[in-house]
Amino acid sequence: MILNESMIIFIILNVIGFMLMAFDKFRAVRHQYRVPEKVLLSVALIGGGIGSLIGMQLFSHKTRKPVFMYGIPLMIIAQLYLYYNYFI
Repeated sequence: MILNESMIIFIILNVIGFMLMAFDKFRAVRHQYRVPEKVLLSVALIGGGIGSLIGMQLFSHKTRKPVFMYGIPLMIIAQLYLYYNYFI
């Protein structure tokens, strides 16, 4: 399968979302300066939601905050809906 530009961007955004969750958890455990929630949510909103969700679950990070617990899955659903209706 050949990857086109949009698939590569999608993969990169999800890797960034995953890595940001890992980095923020790493910093949180050490009581250091954290990644702002706006940044975490923005990456999920622009297409990195799946990576962010996987990172949340894998690192048990931000799983109790409603904006992440419900917001990121809703963003993923909305993105899948848009993708299906506009690109397929």
